[in-house]
Amino acid sequence: MLFWEAVFPPLGEVHHLMVLCFHLQHPHLYSPQGLVYARQLLAEFVVNGTPPAEVRQRHRAQVNSRNRNWKITGTAVAFGAYDQPVNWTMTAVDVVADGPDNYCERVRAWAQSIQQVLSRP
Repeated sequence: MLFWEAVFPPLGEVHHLMVLCFHLQHPHLYSPQGLVYARQLLAEFVVNGTPPAEVRQRHRAQVNSRNRNWKITGTAVAFGAYDQPVNWTMTAVDVVADGPDNYCERVRAWAQSIQQVLSRP
């Protein structure tokens, strides 16, 4: 996916969603607090439709390492996890299955699917 975004720069318009989706499906990459924050970001993008530039502006101070007293990235002793196993309805494999032609549409669908799965009670 990163290769496609590098070779076809317009595909980078969904880079924020691609990275977020991949990490949310691999929660150990986040700290526990980072995972909570990532889920909030996904909701801002998918549910509220907030553009990435607005999210960056709004959260700049909150995630600045000078102001933040929590880690974003998981470590061997503090990493994100879900309470129950998650049955994902879409993964990165599904995004790339059709090649780069529908990449942006597929990444948006992936983000939507993750939001739906994580919103279930």
